[in-house]
Amino acid sequence: MRAPNCGNMLGQRKQQQRRKPDRRIRRTCERLGSALVALIQERPIDDVTVQDVLDRASVGRSTFYLHFRDKDDLLLSQLEKFLETMSTALSIRKEESHRVVPVAELFAHIGDQKKLYRALADSGRLNDFFDLAQGYFARGIEQRLTESKRLSNLPQRELGARASALAGSILSLLRWWLGRGAKESPRAMDELFHRMVWNGLQ
Repeated sequence: MRAPNCGNMLGQRKQQQRRKPDRRIRRTCERLGSALVALIQERPIDDVTVQDVLDRASVGRSTFYLHFRDKDDLLLSQLEKFLETMSTALSIRKEESHRVVPVAELFAHIGDQKKLYRALADSGRLNDFFDLAQGYFARGIEQRLTESKRLSNLPQRELGARASALAGSILSLLRWWLGRGAKESPRAMDELFHRMVWNGLQ
């Protein structure tokens, strides 16, 4: 059985409340994640090896395998970390606004990481990212709708269904925005999305 780490498989991460890894483990995982992200922006993901990551991060092989099964597990952990941060940001900071997703922040970050986005697309992993994002944002939106109390008369099942539909909408909007060359500002996209949210939830 592996020690508490930041690289458990997706199903385990969704089902278990894990203790936060200690500071040393977090730093190691961050170094490994940063190394992988940097490398896949330099060359195709499938050309990057675990040894490449270890060399870039200055981490030993045995340490790597204490926390991650392989390179894809490390990549998954990085995507999940990003999605967890984005999908819960508004609730965590108790933002008093009508927003259910930090669209401006999400679009700005992804707009600044076009090389990474392209690397995921070129490797066939972009759909995996969007599949993960659907679940994270559905849960985050449901939490925000619950906190807003504007839909307090809705049954929980319907609230969950609406949250899932809105999560799909934000991801479709993201694809559309990137496909057009990210011409509109992230703030403008935030305003557009939330007009659609609240007009559609009346």
